[in-house]
Amino acid sequence: MSQAIRIHSFPLSGHCHRVELFAGLAGLDHELVLVDLAAGEHKAEPFLSLNPAGKVPVIEDGDVVIADSNAILVYLARKYAPDWLPGDALAEAHIQRFLSLAANEIANGPAAARLVTVFGAQLDAERAIATATYAFDLLEGHLKGRDWLVGNCATIADVAIYSYTAHAPEGNVSLEPYPNIRAFLKRVEALPGFSPMPATKAGLTA
Repeated sequence: MSQAIRIHSFPLSGHCHRVELFAGLAGLDHELVLVDLAAGEHKAEPFLSLNPAGKVPVIEDGDVVIADSNAILVYLARKYAPDWLPGDALAEAHIQRFLSLAANEIANGPAAARLVTVFGAQLDAERAIATATYAFDLLEGHLKGRDWLVGNCATIADVAIYSYTAHAPEGNVSLEPYPNIRAFLKRVEALPGFSPMPATKAGLTA
């Protein structure tokens, strides 16, 4: 890696945080480039040349440009930190399962609920909380007797799930019923290189 990876990011985005978090955990040389969402920078040039969808995060790794947080995690792990993405077919399939959970139930559950309370998004808060409960019930059961989501060490699956799960209380989704999830979050937070996403609501404890 001859130059720092540029991460185009927004501090309060969990999608961005998972990329920033992984860069820190994997010890990757990186530079954060703030994208002012309130000013609409993500919907104008030069950002649209990087990601025509107008969404953060985006990374630049030399001439390589990649959008979508989960795609970025796969790329960075495969290229620079292969221990975070095991190469055997079964482990990789299980990791993909949790990347899909992050992109679907987590995005439409705790992430969406947080969009309502933190950013005033016009979304169905009740439905988002119900989706979050469904996702967290699955995770709680899966984590029984496990330290990590896949295998015996942290992988990009754990990184993908962490940010919006940890900040679920900001969307009025309590983590109190989920001791296994809360213990999992603490394990992630204890990893060398961990960096938190800023809290936006008083009383956030996880």
